[in-house]
Amino acid sequence: MAKAKTAYFCQECGYNSPKWVGRCPSCGEWNTFVQEVIEKDDKKTAVSWKSVNLANKPRSIAEIVYENEPRIRTFDEELNRVLGGGIVPGSLVLIGGEPGIGKSTLMLQIALTLSNKRVLYVSGEESEAQIKMRAERMAAKSDNCFILTDTQTQNIFRQIEDFQPEILIVDSIQTMQSTYIESGAGSVSQVRECTAEFMKYAKEMGVPVFLIGHITKDGSLAGPKVLEHMVDTVLQFEGDRHNTYRILRTMKNRFGSTSELGIYEMQGNGLRQVSNPSEILISQRDEPVSGIAIGSMMEGNRPLLVEIQSLVSVATYGTPQRSSTGFDAKRLQMLLAVLEKRGGFRLGVQDVFLNVAGGLKVEDPAIDLAVIASLVSSYEDKFIPPSVCFAAEVGLGGEVRAVNRIDSRVSEAEKLGFKKIYISKYNSKGLDLKRGKIEVIPVAHLDELFMSLFLNQ
Repeated sequence: MAKAKTAYFCQECGYNSPKWVGRCPSCGEWNTFVQEVIEKDDKKTAVSWKSVNLANKPRSIAEIVYENEPRIRTFDEELNRVLGGGIVPGSLVLIGGEPGIGKSTLMLQIALTLSNKRVLYVSGEESEAQIKMRAERMAAKSDNCFILTDTQTQNIFRQIEDFQPEILIVDSIQTMQSTYIESGAGSVSQVRECTAEFMKYAKEMGVPVFLIGHITKDGSLAGPKVLEHMVDTVLQFEGDRHNTYRILRTMKNRFGSTSELGIYEMQGNGLRQVSNPSEILISQRDEPVSGIAIGSMMEGNRPLLVEIQSLVSVATYGTPQRSSTGFDAKRLQMLLAVLEKRGGFRLGVQDVFLNVAGGLKVEDPAIDLAVIASLVSSYEDKFIPPSVCFAAEVGLGGEVRAVNRIDSRVSEAEKLGFKKIYISKYNSKGLDLKRGKIEVIPVAHLDELFMSLFLNQ
């Protein structure tokens, strides 16, 4: 028996080397080289699954016939949104998340609700009895959801050939093992080889495949970086295990936007879709409190109103602290410098704590005006009326800059019952300032905002 040949591959960029090196010459990362088998034993020639081997030849792009296949719509509108309108036939979707966050619950719930499709749920982590117990808690029944507990991809594809599923779910890709590779399950070589087999099956047979993947301690998907390049869509399932809300975020999508997110609430009988997330992201209080402001942000095509909480107090331990949760710390430093330089607020000797309620991470610059208003409200100890919200970016000169999709932001604020919304003066062109039940207040500089907001208090 010939000895298998091996080489070393970088997990980040895929660069190969005949020997181990500490730093990758291609991407510059340290300690990313792992050993992989590049030439298999001659006796291991078994195919993973049978398919028609069509001869490929170059074709003119004008000769290629494209059929716009309809997407598979699920009963989960949050999943439909993040996928770009539904499941694309023949797509390979990778769902990553921390252990215990609810990845298996989400995919089993999808499998049970797709009662009009033959769904095969392959589990390498749980037994049939464990999956049955979870399904009973969900109180959802389907005669077209079938369970297979196996980890050998060759055995799985034999069952697939007989069963002919319309949707395939694999939980998880780190537990799958192929006889092509001699290393153990979960290794870089096994993860890449198994993913390639499922990708070939999805593309040639036109069956959508969902792969559940684990993540490392730094939050990235476990396995080689090339894994994310192989799949069509990468979804990240986020959330605090001590909190009931979960966020399904699109990291990569070849068939739609990469800025969409879906919000769920974890309950005893499964995951509940949150169709109006602004209601859960805004706290309900009996009396107004200083340091609270409501800002309008966009996630893809969805407008969200989030609550910004600030606490500004005198630094008692010498060096002032700057802490932010859900908001970029460097951008917070910039906004504090703008307030001190352009607004005259002495924030250099103050402790500043900023929090975005609900556990969201905000990257939309339109939240700047709400952050500014929240900081000044806490510094002056003057509350902002709960019926007021903000949607504008703040420049280094203290100017209030325009943001995109202002109509959607104003409409969402009006739908949730807000009476006033502060926007940039340069966003007001073509916008009805006295539309419906909400008053649109345009401002050009921070001084105008402070005079309008805090002058009468």
